[in-house]
Order: sequence, then structure tokens, then C-alpha cells
Amino acid sequence: MKLRTMMVAVTLLATALATAACGSEQDGQGKHGKATSKQVTMDEEQATKRAEEIIQQAVADMSPKPTLKRSGPVPVGPCVADDGRGSDGRLQLSLSYDLTGVPGSAAKKLVRQARDAWVKQGYKFQDSDEDWSKPFPTVNMRTEPDDFWMDAVTGVVDRAKGEGLASIGVTSPCFAPAGDSASKADNTALHSAPAADDPGVRRALDHSSRIYDALRVRHTPRGEGDGVRTVQDADGTWLHHDWSTDPLTAEEAADAIGRAQAYLESANWTVRRVATDASVPALFALHEADKTVAQLVPSAEGMLRVAVTTPAAQTTVTDI
Repeated sequence: MKLRTMMVAVTLLATALATAACGSEQDGQGKHGKATSKQVTMDEEQATKRAEEIIQQAVADMSPKPTLKRSGPVPVGPCVADDGRGSDGRLQLSLSYDLTGVPGSAAKKLVRQARDAWVKQGYKFQDSDEDWSKPFPTVNMRTEPDDFWMDAVTGVVDRAKGEGLASIGVTSPCFAPAGDSASKADNTALHSAPAADDPGVRRALDHSSRIYDALRVRHTPRGEGDGVRTVQDADGTWLHHDWSTDPLTAEEAADAIGRAQAYLESANWTVRRVATDASVPALFALHEADKTVAQLVPSAEGMLRVAVTTPAAQTTVTDI
């Protein structure tokens, strides 16, 4: 796995992540009456296989038939559980495809065909269906009962001509790292403390600090388990920093998310807003220059969970 394509590559957006937050409540209804994610018993290999199946369900009957350009699977990193208290040790991965080799005018049609195929499978919309009068629609859906999240996206190629490039992405639910469930020995695992002199530690903290400045809201006091931690898999070592804001109203959270998005875009991050069970969307962003991924996820308790994952100094990140 390589960190480069945390997001679905599209022509002008460069990449776009199809992912979503894990629910923290299990088996039943959340505080607002919406279904929440169940604890998933799977490993990395099973998650990848299921993500691939969901992609193939979407593209099997497409017309015109696109050429699939795969990105991933790549580690999203530790789950940012939405209980407002940080990563719980579980992990996620993302798999995506660009749908190439078709006219740009067909991109919208391919996205709709993906939507129709997933509806036929009984999968659910994360929010309402897209407004199909838009020239560049995006579909956000989730599977039941295993709770994979996916989207079909139209990236803009030529706005005047209405041409785009379609892409499809799937993100797994949270699953336990190696050692916590039956899984291969080289699956991703968490480790507690990175080397103090690793430049990646400073990079992760610097990105976190800039996001904090952009949010302009207070953060919760540092708790046990906070700070920079190491995420290691067979292909490299990544540094992960997560923290949360104080509880916010929906309006305050939306304003903070808006400020963070404005900052990230101005700093050349590729940013996606993703619908959640909360009234406030999540933000997922990729900093292509140093391969850092940022997640800002609203919690059930009103806090924004912030997580930054970046390559450690010893990791060599290459294109797929």
C-alpha cells in the first residue's frame, strides 16, 4: 500500500477521497435516531476484497465501457471514532478508480449508472440523492449492514462544454489492526511512540497547528493517548496526530469547517467535503507535496475530531 492516492485522482482536482467517519456507537440507533456503524470483524485483506466487489458492482454494466485506472488500496490510518475522544486503535483503508477512456461528456452518465447499480444492490444514500440537473454530480452512498462508504464523483475537465472525468471510491469501515483479530502478520499495526528526532513529527504537528489556527476554536485538554503516534505497515511507517475541539453548536462547527476548508485550499491541499450522520460535513484533504492526509470529522458530542497522518522520515512514498 502507498499513501500517494489517498484520494480519487480527477483532472483538475488532482485527487478526491471517498471516505467517511466510523460510527462509535454499536448495533442500533445513534443519539439522533440514525443508524450507526457496527463494529466490523474483518482484516485488511477482507476489507480490500469487499471494496473491490463494491467497485465492480458499479462498473459491471456501464455503457460506454470505461477503462479502470486503480488507486490503492491505501491506508486511511487510524479511525477517528465519532465519540469525541479520538482514535480507538482501529484502522481504515480506501480503494478508488478513475473511469478513463470514454468521452468527457459521458462522465455524468457513468456516475448515474454507478448510482443505479448501487441502488439495485440495496445500498443507501448517505444523504439525499443528487440533483441530476447539475452538470457535475456526486453520489454518496453506504452499504448495509457492513457499512462501507462510497462515492461516484465527476471532476471538471471543461466546464464550458460540460465535460468531466468520473471516478469511484470506496472506504472500509473501521477494523481491528493485526493482533486484535485474526489477520495476516504484515497487516497495519499501531505503535506508541515515534523517534523524537523524526522530521515527520514536526511536519505532523505543524500541519495540526495550522489547521487549529484556521478553525479558530478551542481544543480539549490533552488526554491520555493524544500526541503523535506511529502507524506502521509492510510498506512503510506513518506518523499520526489527532486531537479534538471543545463541543460546538452545529452553526459553530459549520463555520469552523468552512474556515478550515478555506485555509486548506489556499495552502494547496486537495479537499473533499463528505456528508455524515451529523448536520455538519466532514473534511478530508491531501497535501500532495508531502503526502500528508488530514481528517476533520464532526463527533456525536459536538466536537470536531482532527487527525493528521504523514509519512515518517524513513518511509519512501512512490506513485502507484
